[in-house]
Amino acid sequence: MTLTLETPVLRRRGFLAAASAASTVGLAGCEGPTEINGGFIGQSLLRGHALRDALRNHISAAPAAGATVQRTRVLIAGGGVAGLAAARALRLRGVEDFAVLELEDSAGGNSRGGQVAGIACPLGAHYLPVPGPAAPDVQNLLEELGLRQRVAGRWVYDERHLCHSPQERLFFNGAWQDGLLPLQGVGPQTLLQYEKFAALVAAAVHSAAFVMPMVNRHLTPEQQAQDAITFESWLDQQQLTDLHLRWYLDYCCRDDYGAGAASVSAWAGLHYFASRHGFRAPSGGEIGSEAVDDAETSGVLTWPEGNGWLSQRMAAPLGARVITGQVVSRIAVEKHHVEVDVLDVAAQRMQRWQAERCIVALPLFVAARVLQNPPPALVEAAAQMRYAPWLVANVHLGSALDDRPGAAPSWDNVIYDAQAQSESLGYVDAMHQSLRSTPGPTVLTCYRALGLDPNRRRALLEQPWTTWRNTILAELGVPHPDLAAKATRMDIMRYGHAMATPVPGLRNSAALAALREPQPAPWQRLQFAHSDLSAYSVFEEAFTHGHRAGSHTAA
Repeated sequence: MTLTLETPVLRRRGFLAAASAASTVGLAGCEGPTEINGGFIGQSLLRGHALRDALRNHISAAPAAGATVQRTRVLIAGGGVAGLAAARALRLRGVEDFAVLELEDSAGGNSRGGQVAGIACPLGAHYLPVPGPAAPDVQNLLEELGLRQRVAGRWVYDERHLCHSPQERLFFNGAWQDGLLPLQGVGPQTLLQYEKFAALVAAAVHSAAFVMPMVNRHLTPEQQAQDAITFESWLDQQQLTDLHLRWYLDYCCRDDYGAGAASVSAWAGLHYFASRHGFRAPSGGEIGSEAVDDAETSGVLTWPEGNGWLSQRMAAPLGARVITGQVVSRIAVEKHHVEVDVLDVAAQRMQRWQAERCIVALPLFVAARVLQNPPPALVEAAAQMRYAPWLVANVHLGSALDDRPGAAPSWDNVIYDAQAQSESLGYVDAMHQSLRSTPGPTVLTCYRALGLDPNRRRALLEQPWTTWRNTILAELGVPHPDLAAKATRMDIMRYGHAMATPVPGLRNSAALAALREPQPAPWQRLQFAHSDLSAYSVFEEAFTHGHRAGSHTAA
């Protein structure tokens, strides 16, 4: 029996047809008629699970006898940010004989964009902080793309791509406030806790031990101790117990790591602030970011399609060398080459590639499954990884919302949850970067981080689109009672393993460190490149790992 995706694809088409037919329903409590079309989008869950099931059931995933073997000098398995960065590094060093195999129908991984009703919107990551001096490879990319240039001895970023003001607001105590740190009506004890945390972040910044990216950087003894416990435990030790502060810090962890302060390490919790975000205390003093931010490195770069803007421009020069709809099922290191078997989804047949070298730009749990005779470090590291599922919903609005009192509509909009139980991370407005003078149709990109409870991943896979639609509309209906009546469509992207979560001990893992280095025999034809190698998932880490792997492979 041969691995095939024909049946799952047909099932999905049937499901989407049924979902579309059933989607013209009204929601209780909503004013006016509601017709909200949509469904699940993206193919990675179906394709990845088909491969998983085939491997579990020992179904043959080999090409037919006599099938043509494709040959190339370097094969890149995975077309996310790391894979695209590796391809760019190869080209910069004169290597043009390579191919990139991507599971989805477009490259970019978690940094892809899409459209709803003609409006560009993110399908995953939606911003990139202006990189500091510790990220020269990312800086070079931005210079190549025309996003920054040298003016009068200083680096200046194109203001069209810097996030426009206002940037952030929080729906708190029935009104919108500027910024995401709860402020309106909080007591003096809360403010004191803010100042105390700010001082701790400032100390971490001045230690010069927190940078972005962390590629090949070793933790200090103090950071190793922080990596050994949860952020929640560390906050307890510091007697930082204020509910408003705890909500904000938990939100930040879920935003960057997919899980809350009770799951991520104390190192990760501090790294969020000390490496790039900083922490501004309500007194107005700049805390945490003064050592890492200045006129050249402050700000956030964003686009209507999010980081899809970056991945599209990284993929464009590669042309036909990026081959999408490819499910990698086996990677084997032979004496004189690397052999890779893939399912071509469009052709519904297995193909075999041979390459002198292979850059494995796959999540580690996938790499460990498909690599024949994997290095012990890969097996160990894959067992240590924890992945948080995400849901990204793009909601098209036919007209502008009637806003509640307080801060003006912003790029990033978050709803405070006093119980800190919500998975919602709020929404970004896809049209915020436009220069239109009158509000009109837009797309709100809503993010949900489902944490590390396996039941939530199961719910992500099993609950129908209508359940997620109703949940999202109910949550956003608190600050926007008219949203359900003005929404026309909701497309939902599900990521079962969206990002690696830096649980205690992971960043200091010896197995991860080994995978960041050139591999010993008999795996010397392999290079690993993925944000997993840094124990958390952000553009800077993925790009730098890919750039490093491409550079070493070309040498």
